[in-house]
Amino acid sequence: MYQEWQPGKDIRVAIWKIEEPESFFEEGTGLQSDKKSAVRRLEHLAGRFLLRYLLPGASLNQIEVSHLGKPFFRGNGPCFSISHSFPFVGVAVSGSDVGIDVQTLQEKIVKIQYKFLSPEEQALCDNHTARITLAWAAKEAAFKRYGLGAVDFIRHMPIREMQVDGTMATIKMEFLREEPAVHIHLHGGIEADFAWSVTV
Repeated sequence: MYQEWQPGKDIRVAIWKIEEPESFFEEGTGLQSDKKSAVRRLEHLAGRFLLRYLLPGASLNQIEVSHLGKPFFRGNGPCFSISHSFPFVGVAVSGSDVGIDVQTLQEKIVKIQYKFLSPEEQALCDNHTARITLAWAAKEAAFKRYGLGAVDFIRHMPIREMQVDGTMATIKMEFLREEPAVHIHLHGGIEADFAWSVTV
């Protein structure tokens, strides 16, 4: 376990750093992954393993995936979101829709930031790899929270404010795909190797 915390009254979040073999997660979940890549199998199984850790009574066999790729429990199970960026996996569980995203830090994101950040958002990030990654994670978390598909990250999801204090951050965003616009608050963080964000 890398970190576990409760950012809101009905939200629990955990991040795991994968250092175990595939068999560890198979034994812990009772599942086998059909992913072709060894890394993808590890991510898939570790996500389910961490979900079961946060929801000990949950039946992992009850998970389905929407046509937009969003996993959910059949029936009226708790809401959850899973993210992975090897070797890190993040899971958030909540009584209502939630989104989490974890992204490893990579310098190349500076060159492609214009694809998902407006000029104003780029100014907020100041060409800083970790801040750009945090902004990307925030938009991904919000995207997962609403699960509507076909979202323009620049036009529909403008970040209005991003405050970073040490390793912790708060982000304010508007979701313009909905009418009236939805104001989204997110928590986030910047670690040595990755950035994360979760809707609250």
